[in-house]
Amino acid sequence: MRPRPSTIDEYLATVSADQRAALEKLRTTIRAAAPQAEECISYRLPAYRQNGMLVGFGATSKHCAFYLMSSSTLADLETELEDYDTSKGTIRFQPDDPLPSGLVRKLVKARIAENEKPRSRR
Repeated sequence: MRPRPSTIDEYLATVSADQRAALEKLRTTIRAAAPQAEECISYRLPAYRQNGMLVGFGATSKHCAFYLMSSSTLADLETELEDYDTSKGTIRFQPDDPLPSGLVRKLVKARIAENEKPRSRR
């Protein structure tokens, strides 16, 4: 059994070359859209924090995934995501057909705005 990755670079070293290339592109776009976000590993996946959990990404044997960590952001942009395989806060894609950078930037900016909203007290 491999040790659990403690950094995004360690995680990326565990995936196939085509997945790594697609996820590196995604990582670059996320970092450009959210330069203040902190990289971390959450639930064994690469993730970003900014005023709470922001977004994450990962790979399985069948696809790559971009995790919005918010079903409301996904619902708000449902029309723009209708051509993608989605569920709750996840967008799945194939490594040879990565998500467009413009869409990723828009999603990350929407998540930043969502995280900046004051939360109601329970």
